[in-house]
Amino acid sequence: MTAREINFDGLIGPSHNYAGLSLGNLASARNAGAVSHPRAAALQGIEKMRSNLRLGLTQGLFLPQWRPDGAWLAALGTDIGDAELHIRAAAMSASSMWAANAATVSPAADTADGRTHLTVANLVTMPHRSHEWPQTLAQLRIAFSDRNAFAVHDPIPAPFGDEGAANHMRLCDDHGAAGVEIFVYGQSGGPFPARQHVEASKAVARLHQLDPDRTLFVMQSEEAIAAGAFHNDVVAVANERVLFTHEQAFADKERFYADLRAKLPSVEIIEVPASAISLSDAIRSYIFNAQLVTLPDGVMALVLPTEARDMPNIWGWLERMVAGNGPIRKLAPVDVRQSMANGGGPACLRLRVVADPAHIDPRFLVDEAKLDGIAAIVRDYWPEDIAPDDLADTRLIARIEQSWLTLVDHLQLSSDLIP
Repeated sequence: MTAREINFDGLIGPSHNYAGLSLGNLASARNAGAVSHPRAAALQGIEKMRSNLRLGLTQGLFLPQWRPDGAWLAALGTDIGDAELHIRAAAMSASSMWAANAATVSPAADTADGRTHLTVANLVTMPHRSHEWPQTLAQLRIAFSDRNAFAVHDPIPAPFGDEGAANHMRLCDDHGAAGVEIFVYGQSGGPFPARQHVEASKAVARLHQLDPDRTLFVMQSEEAIAAGAFHNDVVAVANERVLFTHEQAFADKERFYADLRAKLPSVEIIEVPASAISLSDAIRSYIFNAQLVTLPDGVMALVLPTEARDMPNIWGWLERMVAGNGPIRKLAPVDVRQSMANGGGPACLRLRVVADPAHIDPRFLVDEAKLDGIAAIVRDYWPEDIAPDDLADTRLIARIEQSWLTLVDHLQLSSDLIP
């Protein structure tokens, strides 16, 4: 096989709930306290993976994390029974499903040593996500264990916040060619925190042995963060030579565009004007939190949430775009409403890795048959509903733990991942 782009989706875990823990994530705050539906959420995510397979894409999977996170609670001097409500909710968080925050990935074509580099994100800004990285790192080290092909790095040390691929873009003539890597950071977000620190981005670029002449550090606009774009992938997405972005995504877009065109003359920038789609509508519909992908026939498709189709002004603009002569020619809506209600669209759910699938542990790659087996476990074991008050229920906790153990055993990963 040869290198190709693989989308690794995070399977939504059995503790999926709406605790409203993510400051600056408007959907998360809006749905705080609502009843979640973990089984439906996971099945929606599986169907999204099936949709990608049917488009001819190569698909991977990351597993949910063990919840509640007893090791994290012990480090805080408590346990799930005695923890304060907000700490208990953080220990039960299923946010690792958003694999775009798992790591930053630089393909072998961009790195000095010719290996694909992955740095696990520390996610230190949000307490409920700050304890994800050890279990994420464990999965990365198994999936990408071939040291001739991959280098997997520990997280950037605190206090420098690193949110992974959600604040990283790569543009190139094709996935196997050397590209321009773009690290998007924040400095201020008005009432909300800027989660990606420039020092973390610079550290990742150094660890990945990137060419400084083909690396850009770009500041996200304060107005975008303040409007609810807590990650850059809420207002911009890139694929091969195409950047699809909102007009208000970046603090100094003209300089960024000029620098990008100088480094990649073939780049095509599709900028959506605020006069056509407001920043608030872009964030509500998550049209940029989409998977912009190249299909086997060379056509570019936008895999986006059905919420975009439900908004006539958004869908009308998108239909006019794909009907034109631009590079994006296909729209592929997917139903991920349970994830969207917690603030994560199609792009949040996946980490893109350009690599040869033959070098990846096959337990982390999926086809229709493997997804059938996973879906059967979800239907049999995942809780149907979780209300906020349920998080202390010992019966629910036991069910969540059994669900995870059953899945890990089914995928023959028990000896590697059981804590």
